[in-house]
Amino acid sequence: MAAFDNPAFDDHERVVFCRDAATGLKAIIAIHSTALGPAAGGCRLWSYETDDAALTDVLRLSRGMSYKNAMAGLKFGGGKAVIIKTPGYSGTDALYESFGDFVEKLGGDYVTAEDVGMSVGIMQVIARRTQFVSGLPPQEGHAGGDPSPKTAWGIFNGIEAAARFKLGRDSIAGLRVAVQGVGNVGYYLCGYLSRAGADLVVADIDPARVKRACDEFGATAAGLGDILYQDVDVVSPCALGAILTAESIPKIRAGIVAGGANNQLATDADGQRLADAGILYAPDYVINGGGIINVASEYYDDADDDEVMRRVAAIGDRLAGIFEKAAASGKPTNVVADEQARSIIAAAGK
Repeated sequence: MAAFDNPAFDDHERVVFCRDAATGLKAIIAIHSTALGPAAGGCRLWSYETDDAALTDVLRLSRGMSYKNAMAGLKFGGGKAVIIKTPGYSGTDALYESFGDFVEKLGGDYVTAEDVGMSVGIMQVIARRTQFVSGLPPQEGHAGGDPSPKTAWGIFNGIEAAARFKLGRDSIAGLRVAVQGVGNVGYYLCGYLSRAGADLVVADIDPARVKRACDEFGATAAGLGDILYQDVDVVSPCALGAILTAESIPKIRAGIVAGGANNQLATDADGQRLADAGILYAPDYVINGGGIINVASEYYDDADDDEVMRRVAAIGDRLAGIFEKAAASGKPTNVVADEQARSIIAAAGK
């Protein structure tokens, strides 16, 4: 597993391979940048086909966190962790405590939080062994807890901004939105969209989640293989990444792609493919920044829940600026966002 040779390696400051045979822990922590502050990013629990796939994922995700935190104006650098779900995975408290030990050894250079496969309860277990953890149950008058509702609120505001820019619409009412993945973030997003009057089409690997969205929000179910290609105004990917490809983009009928999944573009060139197809793309690490804004407010204890919601809502204006600059420059939105993020990080490192 050669990290330096991995195509996703982007001058990462540190990559730590964590192994504890006694508990079965097998994890990777990637610190992309600490120029703006401690490298912050969630820990993902996932079953990977190979260890190389896990390495690629954590490298891509950690770079994305550097960009996400920079664009959100946070005092955080970028990092990420993955716990590899091996055959016979136990998920014991001892395993998560061991992961906490590895985080603690980094001395605050990495701050972990909840991501796919994890929960607030697991973060509480990790916090037994390290102070460098967020996503814990909120105390009265403070931010904290499950970041999913905040992530969804940012995506909702981003969809509003995209609809204004692309469709000239000042209201979500009557907008048709296809949501791919209705787990934590997707579920809350459906709630915001439904209450605003949007019509929903949903798909998920778990039929129970689809049924819940249909029952609660009047959504229409679609197949996993068809959800990206529905006759809708907006496609909102809220599952895993790399779903926008040379093969999938020509089949997308929506005029907007705006969702919470990380690393939606399989390659940077796919941003240009979306632009060439006339599809407005909301860069994922900008639109899904609500969760890390919540984490930062909890970690630095500088805002209550109402203030966090106001900070997250500013994602809409941030995206509007990216859309306008992309239109003026002729560059795809992902390139514009990347340039802005790199500029912020470079300035902080001087």
